Amino acid sequence: MTLYQPPSDGFWTRLDRRLRVSEYAQDRSSNHDLDPVPPAERTWTGLDFTTYWISDNFSPQGWRKVASLVTIGMSWRTALINVAISDIVVGAVVTANGYCGARYRVPFAIQSRVSFGYYMSWLPILLRCIVGIFWYGIAAYTGGECVRSMLYAIWPSFRNLKNQLPESANIDTQMMISYFIYWLSILPLHYVHISKIRWLFTLKSITLPIVGFGIMGWTIKHAGTGNNSLWSQGNTVHGSAFSWVFMQGLYSNIGGWATLGMNSPDFTRYAKRPRDSLWMLIALPASATLIAFFGVVSAAGSITLYGSVLWDPLLFIDKWTSAGGRAAAFFCALGFYFAQATNNISANSISAANDLNCLFPRYINIRRGQFIVSVLGTWALTPWNVLTSATSFLSFMSGTAVWLAPLCGILISDFYLVHRRRYDVWQMYDSRGIYRYNKFGTNFVALAAFTIGWAPLLPGLLPKVNSNITVPVGVERLYYCGYFYGFLSAAGSYWLLSMVFPARRTMLKRGVFPDDEPYVVRDEGEDEIDDENRPSSTEGTVECEEKKQDL
Repeated sequence: MTLYQPPSDGFWTRLDRRLRVSEYAQDRSSNHDLDPVPPAERTWTGLDFTTYWISDNFSPQGWRKVASLVTIGMSWRTALINVAISDIVVGAVVTANGYCGARYRVPFAIQSRVSFGYYMSWLPILLRCIVGIFWYGIAAYTGGECVRSMLYAIWPSFRNLKNQLPESANIDTQMMISYFIYWLSILPLHYVHISKIRWLFTLKSITLPIVGFGIMGWTIKHAGTGNNSLWSQGNTVHGSAFSWVFMQGLYSNIGGWATLGMNSPDFTRYAKRPRDSLWMLIALPASATLIAFFGVVSAAGSITLYGSVLWDPLLFIDKWTSAGGRAAAFFCALGFYFAQATNNISANSISAANDLNCLFPRYINIRRGQFIVSVLGTWALTPWNVLTSATSFLSFMSGTAVWLAPLCGILISDFYLVHRRRYDVWQMYDSRGIYRYNKFGTNFVALAAFTIGWAPLLPGLLPKVNSNITVPVGVERLYYCGYFYGFLSAAGSYWLLSMVFPARRTMLKRGVFPDDEPYVVRDEGEDEIDDENRPSSTEGTVECEEKKQDL
């Protein structure tokens, strides 16, 4: 007699089980990294947010901020004021949107469901993810340049390494070796969870200002602070033309930070207390303006020392070829390397990984997502090919603020004006909950406000991508006001439309936080969820208790 043996699982079933994230919860299509941050992982203090932004701004990109503004006609003084104003605006936006994450402990991808609807939220998530992957690749190339400067300092003969790659490759052997070393060396950092990586920002905030002040002090000692072509140069544009050049500079600088304005909840959710995230309001603009000033001093000194303006700090330290100079160059390049690596992780890798996590929670968490972003951004994108047409491409990438600014405006308007900081965190994870809005999972008010925010700006973007396209002066000037127009018009129209067409079931009298029990949601025909429907700690239903255990 043969005993019955159940059929064994097929290949695809076993593969699915092996690839699935161990903490995946099917009932809410989520996993541990997507769930609200538990108390044990709320570790970031106000000091951690301060050191985060100090380390984030001390990068080659931060050093070069003034360069592009001087190129379009500003003096270094005016350019520095432009940078300061831009970063004050960015600091306000990042802090305002980040407070939602600090309060409800959810990432941007989950937060966006409240404003856009459960399924329409995929639009801002996908856009943010794609932009993050692209910027990761571009930043990785700069990281490779940092490694190349270190190799120049260690082995001077590396400068003379023969190129073995064809010209069509758009990259030489030196840079390819440096680029590969950079990519390989930062992979272990992707393994560290964001709640535990704050120590690296603290270390950077101590070492990088030493590098910055060191380069500035060395420059002043050897080049002095006398008049030269940069120090004495005034604005080369005047009148109304200057006003629009100034606006162009604001848009360029703010647009480069547009992604962080959206996804700041990805890291503020780890705040020990919600008010700790408010430190960013001062730390971001102060550190960004300081590092930009360092760039001005070294660029002015390079005219006296080397006969040309060197805005790139890596090109500047590459000139230090004596024995002692090479040692100093190595440590400076090492500092910029760490700045670039952690900047790329915090601004692009973790954020894009959070987006992938939300899109594919069954198979991707933050750690897996970061490795996917690293491979796609570093090798699939091939940034050295992208940068061969750097002007048009980088103009387009900065131009993504055309879409990101309205999205960010809607998020902030929803949190402060429409729902007045009262969300139900439990309902964000329910595909049939109050934030579904309708059978399409779409908040059409948000869709309308988003269109109002970006559609008028799109014609002004086209000439930046293709120089053969011309548009009226008024269209171009509206584009230079793009971040302000896109943000404010979308935020304002979303608020007004929400007053005219209120989603009553989403309006709460009190917010529901991760440590609270959930509301009992009324039937579809009823208007509002109020505190009378909220179960007490002693009378909660079994369903509520089970859901609390899950989250």
